[in-house]
Amino acid sequence: MEQILIDLKSVQAASRQLVSLEDAQIQQVLNEVADLAWKRRADILAANQKDLQRMDPSDPKYDRLLLNDDRLKSILDDIRRVAQLPSPLGQQLEERTLPNGLKLSRMSVPIGVIAVIYESRPNVTFDVFSLCLKTGNACVLKGSRDAKDSNTAIVDIIHEVLRAHRLEGVVYLAPAEREALLPILTAEGLIDCAIPRGSQGLIDFVRKNASIPVIETGAGIVHTYVDGSADLVKARAIVQNAKTRRVSVCNALDCLILHKNQLGALPQLLSGMDKSDQVEIYADEESLEALTGHYSGDLLRPAREEDFGIEWLAYKLSIKVVADMEEALEHIARYSSKHSEAIIAEDQPTIDRFLKQVDAACVYANASTAFSDGGEFGLGAEIGISTQKLHARGPMGLREMTSYKWVVRGDGQIRTN
Repeated sequence: MEQILIDLKSVQAASRQLVSLEDAQIQQVLNEVADLAWKRRADILAANQKDLQRMDPSDPKYDRLLLNDDRLKSILDDIRRVAQLPSPLGQQLEERTLPNGLKLSRMSVPIGVIAVIYESRPNVTFDVFSLCLKTGNACVLKGSRDAKDSNTAIVDIIHEVLRAHRLEGVVYLAPAEREALLPILTAEGLIDCAIPRGSQGLIDFVRKNASIPVIETGAGIVHTYVDGSADLVKARAIVQNAKTRRVSVCNALDCLILHKNQLGALPQLLSGMDKSDQVEIYADEESLEALTGHYSGDLLRPAREEDFGIEWLAYKLSIKVVADMEEALEHIARYSSKHSEAIIAEDQPTIDRFLKQVDAACVYANASTAFSDGGEFGLGAEIGISTQKLHARGPMGLREMTSYKWVVRGDGQIRTN
């Protein structure tokens, strides 16, 4: 893997030319990539079919891997939206003059070279490229073998446009083999940070093996608590949307927490989910009793300890009945991945306490966790949803992909103490 280090040195050198690009040129490049990708969509979809043929359709990652005309159009529309967003670079974040006359300003700048390690999601290839270029960052893309052909076809199109603008070195697609990962994670001085997007196993591996800074994103163990004061019409719509809209995404509902006073309403909350989506329920003792006879028996399972604290990424849902919100908060604190958590309630003090006490990147009151998304938050596309607390938290859009530097202007001042 010696060649990888040679390639990374080229990326690091190429990154320095990005800071001098005008935003108008960046917009042009992004729009040209979107246009060319749509023109060559048959090539992208053919490559995607090769990847899909290697994967079992029952695998939860299959839906993440799948591309079609509609999904590709949506991805390319996101690139065009990113192109039109205001540049986050060169912004004066703070400005003041010291008593000695020095003029200080804090200016937003690119991070530098960002490596993104991801699994079977070829849309990430487009997303990372567009967000990195818009923020003046070079990117190292480390996709999985699952999406090897899709990623190669996409990057070939990106490189064709970048070559025309003499910028091809700023996007590097690393080999898909697992052996290529460690040289990336230990590339001190060549890569400024690594961002893993994928399963908890991938995130844990990156965190444990990286000697470069890591921003954790991705894994979502998502809870929704239905309080005793909840409006059941709202609750049913929210729970079903959060669970079934798209099960393979990180903001999908994994565990329903139910106040014991709402046990009688549980069949209503889940009404039709067994018929329309065949959602398997992993119910604790109380909820299992409440659902028996009201939900398809072949989809009901008694919950085990290991059925909590799991990111299902499938048509599966665990249920925990609690005596009060204190117990709900304890359950969330124990099992949450600090991604997205929600409460459905009408009692305002209860809502306020939940929003204040729950430790997560995104906390919701009376809304579906499906909104945890950079596009839905008005950020354009996102590079991921950070579940940590340093540098960035929640959906990472353009602003979160910048750092800053202090600019100090003087007129001969020297320090004498």
